[in-house]
Amino acid sequence: MTTFKEISGQLIRTLSSDPANPLEGQIWYNSTIGVLKGREVTLATWASGGNLTTGRRGVAGAGIQTAGLAFGGFAPPVTNATEEYNGTSWGPGGNMGTARYIMGGAGTQTAGLGFGGYIPSPLGGPSTSNLTEEYNGSAWTGGGNLATGRNALGGCGTQTAGLGFGGGPSLTGATEEYNGSAWTGGGTLNTSRSRVVGAGTQTAGLAFGGATPPITGVTEEYDGTSWTAGGTMNTARQQHAGDGTQTAALVFGGSISVPAVSTGATEEYNGSSWVTSSAILGTPRRNLGGCGVQTAGLAFGGTAYLNNTEEYTGAFTSTKTITTS
Repeated sequence: MTTFKEISGQLIRTLSSDPANPLEGQIWYNSTIGVLKGREVTLATWASGGNLTTGRRGVAGAGIQTAGLAFGGFAPPVTNATEEYNGTSWGPGGNMGTARYIMGGAGTQTAGLGFGGYIPSPLGGPSTSNLTEEYNGSAWTGGGNLATGRNALGGCGTQTAGLGFGGGPSLTGATEEYNGSAWTGGGTLNTSRSRVVGAGTQTAGLAFGGATPPITGVTEEYDGTSWTAGGTMNTARQQHAGDGTQTAALVFGGSISVPAVSTGATEEYNGSSWVTSSAILGTPRRNLGGCGVQTAGLAFGGTAYLNNTEEYTGAFTSTKTITTS
């Protein structure tokens, strides 16, 4: 009979208690309680969540997986609808003062920030916006205008310390910092682009992907003053979504070509490089909304006015009791 030592190259050790920091794949016998234990990895997954009430694309997001915020978008028509997620289902929030889509978003469910975007034009075409609105958990109120009106821009930070960067329709690398009432100029992106996504804070921000054109996987890190190069994404994309921090970010979905081809590819950033996740969105999509943290993300809406939501759980290790069943 083949032994565990022959398979793994090591014996199963007998210990009086579980090791303090067991290694992935390690197996041991706990003699005190008389059980065989091991350290296993659970792979990352996307799972279905509750549907948005209003299916839409170009929707902005803020908050976390159990307290998410979705606002604006193209339903059609362009909408000002806001919805709040409780980890299971979406419920109605207060409407934005100005309906728009592909805007920047930041903050939390009870202290959200929406800025820029496309608004309907009286002449029938889209019009770029410089408007900012702040959400208090029930209603939106006007904030200070962006100095540079734009759409398809990236955003991150909080309601009182927000960051907006990039965007179109004329490609820009302009960065602005929000203090809760007004925007001021910050350091310019090294790569001007639209359809860029952001994560992190005003003093430790992250900008990734977008269209220069062409579609890019370029990542840049912000220190509160200037942008520097970070690791490039494995899958270049635009119209994607993401969340997290400068050293622990998540990116998912988007378009990988022109004409648009949607992807469900997911990647995690560790502060220097992107690693492709084993989990793929159940519904590949672009122009989607997102929020959360690297280990618990939320994806919603997108493409042809989707209303479905997916929840991301990052890979994790845990100690399990080994049985014969």
